[in-house]
Amino acid sequence: MRRQVLAFLSVCCLGSVIGQVSYVIPEEMAKGSLVGNIAQDLGLDLKRLKSGKARIYTGDSAQYIELNRERGVLLIKEKIDREALCRQTTPCALHFQITLESPLELFPVTVEITDINDNAPVFPSEERRFEISESAIIGSKFMLEKAIDPDIGLNGLRDYTLKPSDNFMLKLHGQKDGSKKVEMILQKPLDREKQEHISLVLTAEDGGEPQMSGTMQIHITVLDANDNAPVFNKPVYKASIKENSLKGTLVTKVSASDPDNGSNGVVSYVIGNRMDAVSKLFIINAEGEVILNGPIDYEKEKTYDIDIEAIDQGGLSDSSKIIVDVIDENDNSPVIKMISTSGSIPEDSPLKTVIALLSVNDPDSETNGRVMCVINENSLFEIKSTSSNFYSIVTDSDLDRERASQYNITVTCSDEGVPSLSSSVTLTLQISDVNDNAPVFERSSYEAYIVENNTPGLSIFTVKARDADWNQNARVSYILEDSSVNGVPVSSYVSVSADSGVIHAVRSLDYEQIKDFKFCVKAQDGGSPPLSSNVSVKVTIQDQNDNPPQVLYPVQTGGSLVAEIVPRSADVSYLVTKVVAVDVDSGQNAWLSYKLQKATDRALFEVGLQNGEIRTIRQVTDKDAVKQRLTVIVEDNGQPSRSATVIVNVAVADSFPEVLSEFTDFTHDKEYNDNMTFYLVLALAVVSFLFITCLVVIISVKIYRWRQARFYHSNLPVIPYYPPRYSDTLGTGTLQHVYNYDTCRTTDSRKSDFKFGQNVLIMDPSATGTMQRIQSEKSILDEPDSPLEVRMIYSK
Repeated sequence: MRRQVLAFLSVCCLGSVIGQVSYVIPEEMAKGSLVGNIAQDLGLDLKRLKSGKARIYTGDSAQYIELNRERGVLLIKEKIDREALCRQTTPCALHFQITLESPLELFPVTVEITDINDNAPVFPSEERRFEISESAIIGSKFMLEKAIDPDIGLNGLRDYTLKPSDNFMLKLHGQKDGSKKVEMILQKPLDREKQEHISLVLTAEDGGEPQMSGTMQIHITVLDANDNAPVFNKPVYKASIKENSLKGTLVTKVSASDPDNGSNGVVSYVIGNRMDAVSKLFIINAEGEVILNGPIDYEKEKTYDIDIEAIDQGGLSDSSKIIVDVIDENDNSPVIKMISTSGSIPEDSPLKTVIALLSVNDPDSETNGRVMCVINENSLFEIKSTSSNFYSIVTDSDLDRERASQYNITVTCSDEGVPSLSSSVTLTLQISDVNDNAPVFERSSYEAYIVENNTPGLSIFTVKARDADWNQNARVSYILEDSSVNGVPVSSYVSVSADSGVIHAVRSLDYEQIKDFKFCVKAQDGGSPPLSSNVSVKVTIQDQNDNPPQVLYPVQTGGSLVAEIVPRSADVSYLVTKVVAVDVDSGQNAWLSYKLQKATDRALFEVGLQNGEIRTIRQVTDKDAVKQRLTVIVEDNGQPSRSATVIVNVAVADSFPEVLSEFTDFTHDKEYNDNMTFYLVLALAVVSFLFITCLVVIISVKIYRWRQARFYHSNLPVIPYYPPRYSDTLGTGTLQHVYNYDTCRTTDSRKSDFKFGQNVLIMDPSATGTMQRIQSEKSILDEPDSPLEVRMIYSK
């Protein structure tokens, strides 16, 4: 069969945003055949088709068309049979949508399927038998079954022919649905005696190219006279029935009358279109009642045309038509289909950002199929109708992930039927984070305390900041801001942990040097760009009792002696002097108390506990010693307490010369004892050193002489050897070694310097030697002012 493929393209715009593309193709095109260049017709770039993940959305319908993203064309996916797809409905079209993502876009596409002449007319049965009385009058009508041709238009059923046409002729009646009722008309009286059986051929032809046809054999048996045919009281009956009516529901009742008597006047009813689904959906009984025999659905078929026939026992018949209109019931809820959704959008998305595309369809008609969609009580989003049956969900307010990170958007679609039916679908939308919140400290400022003399690295306290953002945008790092404390960088005092915010002391702090200091800590998140905030931190150093009291008066000097003079006429509570001391610590660590630790005469003096005043506690008498020595201890109130001592010399005398003589001896004795101890230790060290040195020298001389003796008693020739710097002395050719020790004394036997000298001259061991000793005749004890010199000389 030769097929002609004709295609044309029409592009029209249904709205200001979404365009509609239409194509026309013939049925039965081979798989992979080109439908049209959708990218060119929509004005889209091939890159946009790929990046937008273009796809075809058909809903619940089968997909006959496929999209080739690489070429941007529509191709036949499955061979299309127009008759199986649309039956007699015209026009026959496929409706689908092309969807794109990022951003979401929707393009409706319509592909109309045109008919080709691929079906021949077919009769319900291959033959039909009639029994006709020979008395049948000319013009008697006999209804024939119509042929069925699934094709439409020119390719549909066009004409019938009946051969031979001696006794009968065909009469065609056009009907509202475009079909033709076929009647066989008797045009010549029958004569059973001449011809008892007549065979005819009924041919149905279509208008396609090439023309196709179908035939049915008609066998007529001529009977004896039945001269009246049944007659319906209406040529066309009209009835209506609600969809979803129960099986057995009465649709309507027809009636035909036959004036004949007896069996020739008995009329029976049959449904003519036996090949159609109507014969299974409706039945007619002997009383002419048309009864529903199956389920009826308005969405599948809105009108039924039923051909009925009334036949008497003599074979005569009449035909009529019943038009049954199906009344729609609101029995279908709206069907919601999600075409495309965005699972997540950033919180800074602009208003009217599309987050979902959906289609809504209600198969019911009129008000029962009119749909309205709303969103649950959530003012952040709205639903908008983009075109017929298509909706988009867009943002209607600013989003904030910190307020809500997820939304469950429920779309409810209701029809206008009574009662109203509705459907719902819920979309879950995640809000992705944007770095729009700076870290916030838990306090507006911090104040911490640390005890002085801390160990370096000690944790002082922790600052804490929180970021309302999420993940990396909420990861807080802590930074010590650059500043200085008394001209020194604050980083030399404290450091801050970047992760935990723990502030550590870098070095040991001293309250006496610095009481407190301030600095700033910056909290910075990990977003891009990062956001930050600062907080002021004050660190107060707490005092520790680490300083003993310092005595300001009386002044303690090493070279001079200060004494307080108390006249012998002093009365009780006479103020001798006042010990003045300070403590650089603070608080109770600097509270001082004074106590008398030692005294020459404890019954004579007392010290004020709080003021350090030294007073007499009795009358001074002549028996009291002139020199009085008081040791006062000054203690602070710290834990543990620290103290300092001061010696106060008091002279009990009425005249200054008396005081001077006493305290001069006192000073001399003290200095004498100190110097004597020092020189005794020094003398012991010097003597030990000299003893060890002499021992080493003696051992060295012995070894040297022993080696010389072995050398001269040998038979080897002696070759004199004179090392460098050796020289003759007194013409003897000897080698001289001199050791000097000098002892000197000063005029003061208690302060003396010691000098001891020794001269040693070592000669050839084979020669004779003399030793000269010169010693002073005067004894050291007899002449303390003369120095002692000892010399030992060894010569040849």
